[in-house]
Amino acid sequence: MKIPLIQVDAFTTTPFAGNPAAVALLDEALPDARLQAIALEMNLSETAYPLRRADGEWDLRWFTPAAEVDLCGHATLGTAHALFERGLVDGDEVRFHTRSGLLTCRRVEDGILMDFPTADTELCGPIEGLADALGADVIEQARSFDVLAELDSAETVAGLTPDIGALAAIDTRAVIVTAAGDVDGGDADFVSRVFAPRHGIAEDPVTGSAHTITGPWWADRLGRGELRAHQVSARGGRLRVRVRGDRTELVGQAVTVMEATLLV
Repeated sequence: MKIPLIQVDAFTTTPFAGNPAAVALLDEALPDARLQAIALEMNLSETAYPLRRADGEWDLRWFTPAAEVDLCGHATLGTAHALFERGLVDGDEVRFHTRSGLLTCRRVEDGILMDFPTADTELCGPIEGLADALGADVIEQARSFDVLAELDSAETVAGLTPDIGALAAIDTRAVIVTAAGDVDGGDADFVSRVFAPRHGIAEDPVTGSAHTITGPWWADRLGRGELRAHQVSARGGRLRVRVRGDRTELVGQAVTVMEATLLV
């Protein structure tokens, strides 16, 4: 079997920045073990598997090198980009059926707009070992499908050197650290970084799904629903966030960096 494979850098227009995702264009469903093996072989934070449905819409699944995940923003952006670029979608919108429900992606003037469910997030008391693992004081923290830790400044977030092994001991998909403002004179309303060692990802370069948590968090604190976000990993990435009640819209750009064929 030959499977077309596209590697896309998401949340950037510059190759070798943003967050890389592999998009494997399936003609038929494959066993989960094979999907996981391919994701491990790709060794990227996510490999996406779109499969066209009879009604013209798409099923979409995402795998890290270690496990399947319920929601992935950058690999959804990368998939939409790849499908649009290859002319596999009629019009400017593509609809994905996923473990997180129906997700839509639409081409807009400044990129691709993704319509995601807003995450349920609740404030919580101190999480044992979190501040020590981060090596920083935590102002507030909350739990969703990820743990969120607000720190005192964007510079603190950018300069963190956390203990990844200690973060892996915390019971969560990932740990998000965030603060208001930007670094190096940027114009973002908030910054973040994301660490997911339990899923085989020490640090995720740019995490779309995390912005369904951080977007509403900062919308409440800053008093407006449209925000600019900067994930300040080494590769870095920027996106627009619009919070609309139980839905959060993310707008980002992407660039194809490789096309290949899987021989499996």
